[in-house]
Amino acid sequence: MPLAYPAGTLAEHRACRESAVAFDVSHLGTVRIEGADAFDRLQGALTNDLRKIAPGRAQYTHLLDENDASVLNDITVWWVDDERFDVMPNASNTSRVLDALGVGEDVTETRAIIAVQGATVRLLLQLVSPEAAAVGRFNVARVMLDGVECVVAGTGYTGQDGVEIAVPAAHAIAVWDALLAEGIEPAGLGARDTLRLEAGFPLHGHELGPGITSLQAGLGWVVGWDKGDFRGRTPLALEKERGVARKLRGIGTEGRRPPRAEQQVLINGKPVGEVTSGNFSPMLGHGIALAFLPPDVDDGDEVAIEGRGGDPLPGTVVRLPFWRQDLDYS
Repeated sequence: MPLAYPAGTLAEHRACRESAVAFDVSHLGTVRIEGADAFDRLQGALTNDLRKIAPGRAQYTHLLDENDASVLNDITVWWVDDERFDVMPNASNTSRVLDALGVGEDVTETRAIIAVQGATVRLLLQLVSPEAAAVGRFNVARVMLDGVECVVAGTGYTGQDGVEIAVPAAHAIAVWDALLAEGIEPAGLGARDTLRLEAGFPLHGHELGPGITSLQAGLGWVVGWDKGDFRGRTPLALEKERGVARKLRGIGTEGRRPPRAEQQVLINGKPVGEVTSGNFSPMLGHGIALAFLPPDVDDGDEVAIEGRGGDPLPGTVVRLPFWRQDLDYS
């Protein structure tokens, strides 16, 4: 996936919010877990509780470090049928997921993943495949798309409606071309990052990773405390009991100058945290940032972000997400 196509990041971002775009996200990994014990292995390795869903559904979850509950990877699980699960980590973490599960097959090279996202995505996708367009939020189904059987999940990373399509590798270009022929625009890594930031979604290596737990990232809802033991449960439970020392928050800044990762966040001139991700928001027209701040910082509190060779950038702590589209998760 390039940083941007000829239209540029801003145009691609707006196309997603107003129409529909396609991302080549084949860099995601796919670990396939099959068999009668697949469910139990995933329940013991990942944080979320698969009993909340069923075959034909998808679930967001975390893989934790056993010692300190750091998020080793955030993952989407596609429960394709009774005994088949496609576990979708970042490609760089695929081997880590395999090691944690103890079983599974890395099938990343056998398929491409195309994420089709946007305000009018259902209308445009229906012109290529009515079956794919009918796959609802966090549903999973095998469908025919441009004459090829694909697995489609109602998931994404933009805050818009849409689906992610697993296409057999040999047919990926043909499916991509069929999507673009119906007016779906290609979009690159730059727009993917600004879209996920507006939606308040974490990025591994920034808002998730070594030293960062699910609770610090404000993602405690991905933890199935009632399901029994899972990898990293003990240190995470200790943190839950004592309370987090920091929490991921959103900051809206004044003007078009974007905040950037690793800049210090100041309150009354004193450093209290650090920006993990920052950029200009095309939809809001000003800068936005994610940062880990003390847990007693409230929405509406005034902060400043240390400038790079310039004056501090004034900002306000805001509730996430920065930008929202109401979506049907039924």
